[in-house]
Amino acid sequence: MDFLLAAIGWAGAAVLLAAYALVSSGRITGDGLTYQLMNLFGAVGLMVNSAWSAAWPSAGLNLVWAAIGVTALVKLTRVRTAR
Repeated sequence: MDFLLAAIGWAGAAVLLAAYALVSSGRITGDGLTYQLMNLFGAVGLMVNSAWSAAWPSAGLNLVWAAIGVTALVKLTRVRTAR
């Protein structure tokens, strides 16, 4: 179980770094669906790993990060539906 949760944390970190690199290089936009999904999944992966490791400040931060991602996805969905 430790290996699985460590892998989830590393995958979350990799996804967040990839999202940041893609936005910074101009390959995707920060307000696009791809970035927001990567942001959400990365934050959830780190949150799960942090909670398992009892790193509560990090788990709390990533919970808020994930909530921001969900909020952004809801906004994107509403904008696309309105069009």
